[in-house]
Amino acid sequence: MLAGHYTTALLAYQKFPKGSLIFFLIASQFQDLVWLTFHYLGIEPTEPNSVEDVTLQGIDVNMLFSHDLLPQLFWVLAIFIIGRLIFKSTKIGIAGGLLVLGHFILDFISGYPHHIFGEETHTIGLGLYHSNVYLAIAIEGLVSTLALSYFFKKEKEKGIERTTKNKFYIIGLFVFGVVFLLLIATTSFKDWFGLPDLNVMFNTTIPTLILTYIGMIFYLNYFVLKKIKN
Repeated sequence: MLAGHYTTALLAYQKFPKGSLIFFLIASQFQDLVWLTFHYLGIEPTEPNSVEDVTLQGIDVNMLFSHDLLPQLFWVLAIFIIGRLIFKSTKIGIAGGLLVLGHFILDFISGYPHHIFGEETHTIGLGLYHSNVYLAIAIEGLVSTLALSYFFKKEKEKGIERTTKNKFYIIGLFVFGVVFLLLIATTSFKDWFGLPDLNVMFNTTIPTLILTYIGMIFYLNYFVLKKIKN
């Protein structure tokens, strides 16, 4: 999933408003942020190098330490400890850990196939990004819709009013996420738009993904926290 994971952060923040939305957003996408970092450390190199060649089905990476099952025990514990130390709250720490676990569960349903620990071990997950990428995207759309509907419903019950424009901006990010995945599901931007082969000498895929993930985090943090009805 891309944007779908962020819906879990919104629900966690709604439940524990004494925490930080930024913290919950990072926790919800923690494994992907680790993967992007590990690419630069040479631990989880990712191809293709050129973003114009990327398709959802065609991304090639062994997410051994960021996404395989056994390392999740460490990541869940790490986020719990960070949340506990920063916010002086065991509940917020647990919520952060559950978001990391939730990322793994959602990837199990709709994402790449991962393993217990290493490609020689048993596969964990349905691996729909490879076997049925459009079903995977449909699942992300459904999860996002249900989670956002619940989020806005609970806000209304608490007397929190949002303008239609504010809701549009929040929902729009998740629509963007689904549309973006549909665009690159099986066809690259090069094929869509007839782009020339740029033969760049450096990786453009990972910087683009980093900007996308970080941009989404700050975008949601701004518009979700902007609760005042104008």
